[in-house]
Formats: sequence, C-alpha cells, structure tokens
Amino acid sequence: MSIEIRGLGFTHPNNAAGLHLPELTIEEGQTLAVIGPSGSGKTTFLNLLSGLLRPDRGTVRVNGIAVEGLSRRAAQAFRARSVGYIFQDFGLLDYLSAGDNILHPFRIAPGRRVTPEARARAEALAETLGITSRLSHRPAQLSHGEKQRVAICRAVVTDPAVLLADEPTGNLDPETAGRIMDHLFAERERLGATLIMVTHDHGLLDRFDRVLDLREMWGARA
Repeated sequence: MSIEIRGLGFTHPNNAAGLHLPELTIEEGQTLAVIGPSGSGKTTFLNLLSGLLRPDRGTVRVNGIAVEGLSRRAAQAFRARSVGYIFQDFGLLDYLSAGDNILHPFRIAPGRRVTPEARARAEALAETLGITSRLSHRPAQLSHGEKQRVAICRAVVTDPAVLLADEPTGNLDPETAGRIMDHLFAERERLGATLIMVTHDHGLLDRFDRVLDLREMWGARA
C-alpha cells in the first residue's frame, strides 16, 4: 500500500514538543527506516500511520484511506485488515499462549476467523523463526528474543499490506538481531508489503530503500 502524508502535525498534551512533517510519500512495497534521537517522535509517527493516534492537523492516506478521519472502530478494523505492527514492548497478551498470541489478529479482525489454514500459517511462521517448542508457553515464560519472534509472527500472520516495526532488534544481541532482520525482510518480500521500521541501529540502514530522520521535525524538545 502507498502512503501519502501532507501537513502532518501532532503535539503531545502538556508538551511543547511536536512532530511536524510537511510532506512524505512512501510507495507501495518500499522499505523505510525511521531514525532520530530519543523523544523525536519515532513511535508517535508509527502510531499516526496506524490510526492509534489522531494528528492535530494534516492528513495520512493509506491507499487513499484517510486514516485520521476513521472512527475508533473503523481504525481498529483498518489495522486488523491491513497493518502488521511489531510494538517496541511486544504488546503480547499475558493470559494467552505464544500460539494464541500469534493467532489473535484472526479473532479481532472483522470477517476473519481461526481456520485450519490460519493455524497452519502460524505454525509455519513459528517453525521458520525457531519458536515451535514455545507455542504453548505464555509470555512470562519466554525470553526477550522469543517474545520478539512471537510479535513478528503475529504481525505477519494475516499477510498485511503494511508492516510497522518499532525497534524490533532493540536489546537483542547482534547475531539474534541479524536473524530477526533476515526473517522480517524475507516476510516483507514475500508479502510485497510496505515496511516502515524505527531503529537506533544505523548499521541496518543500508538494508532500506530510504531513511527518514525525524530530528528536524520537532519544534522543540521536551
């Protein structure tokens, strides 16, 4: 899916800092790395793209859909249908097993359900990422790297058109981080998805088509 941003502005409540992005177009299937110092709005940017936050001004259009104008229910349906989001804190549900966390998007997306095909897809992803033996375990029983791999499986299991990743290699050792990136890019290529990833690791930037530096997009720092 292509993404078009025009005059995007957002200010956190009780915070003088604000994200300002005059214009940005991301073509379908492109890979974009988002960098910038802590507090520069990288996670805010992803949340605006996904409809988790509404901008104060401007537009975010994903394949022509005005994300900023969606109701909460419609935004949830949009994410479930079109977006795979790898959260910085994983966002796994503590009361579900790893396997059920992976399948959770099928339970909340309108018109989707957990079919044998969906289970087979989840199991294949888990095998590819080396967590088959951990599918019956809950998040509290998983290592940091295992949680990250569960989060990636959950993000791609519904074959989304847009992948958003918030520092998916943060706090991982270099070898594990490299494997995570290989898997993520392999899934992106298979899906033909647009990938937008926040990272502090500038050693990864050569893997992306483009880089967006948000350090100039803030009116002030908190």
